[in-house]
Amino acid sequence: MSRLHVVSGKGGTGKTTVAAALALALATEGRRTLLVEVEGRQGIAQLFETEALPYEERKIAVAPGGGEVYALAIDAERALLDYLQMFYKLGTAGRALKKLGAIDFATTIAPGLRDVLLTGKACEAVRRKDKSGAFVYDAIVMDAPPTGRITRFLNVNDEVAGLAKIGPIHNQAQAVMRVLKSPETAVHMVTLLEEMPVQETADGIAELRAAGIPVGGIVINMTRPAVLGNGDLDIAARGARTAVAKALSQAGLGGARRGGLADRLIDPLLEQAREHAERVELERAEHAELTAIGLPTYELELLPEGVDLAGLYRLARDLRKQGPI
Repeated sequence: MSRLHVVSGKGGTGKTTVAAALALALATEGRRTLLVEVEGRQGIAQLFETEALPYEERKIAVAPGGGEVYALAIDAERALLDYLQMFYKLGTAGRALKKLGAIDFATTIAPGLRDVLLTGKACEAVRRKDKSGAFVYDAIVMDAPPTGRITRFLNVNDEVAGLAKIGPIHNQAQAVMRVLKSPETAVHMVTLLEEMPVQETADGIAELRAAGIPVGGIVINMTRPAVLGNGDLDIAARGARTAVAKALSQAGLGGARRGGLADRLIDPLLEQAREHAERVELERAEHAELTAIGLPTYELELLPEGVDLAGLYRLARDLRKQGPI
């Protein structure tokens, strides 16, 4: 079973929300989950209605059954300081480098190094054990970069190949890749039932598979129920005035005499019904494309009032009901 869950998706699909809900879902029944943010947007803090996350692991929620969710906002600069201390014992010299801007310089000219540092911190949490030999965290969830750069972000071994063939940086990248390409990792894609997100999801999964990075499941976010049944959808698609007029009459709104209330309602109702029928048909087609990829799919409904803390727990419950992820 996977212990590192990487969540990606096209911008606007709600990947941070899904990552947070997944962390809660995985932390049920006394388990402990670490939710990791790597993009510096503090989206996790906003969702959990807490103050901005520091560069330290902090408990932010209690899941059903007494489980706990910890969160960490990884900062590449601080991660590099940790790295320099771990391998070179620089101590105060490392802090001096920060003041001189050398750290910013290093992570800017070598963006692959930045990804090694960000992913390395998450992978360290995957491997970390307490004094008894048990894992400190049962699961780690990473709110990762969007689909357009997720494969490059995770495939850090290729990124650092030109930086170092041997030495600590090379060894660190190799250690990270051993976790990221193992069954311990699963990359989950978040999408909407719209053409562009679905296409990006398919492309992203193909790239991950080609790179040898394990793909988990597809989370279809913000789904909306079909208001009309199949028969009514057919009527709506045909724009059947007679059927609508009859329904209005049966509802006590009078006949469809010209200029009457029912007559004035028919065209607006037909237009809304046609739009709904077109949306349902499009969503069914996109859903079929996602199913054809051959991965487990999970669906989370649209919360019209937006996602507050209560909504987040609701989404976590919905994920748990759909089986292990």
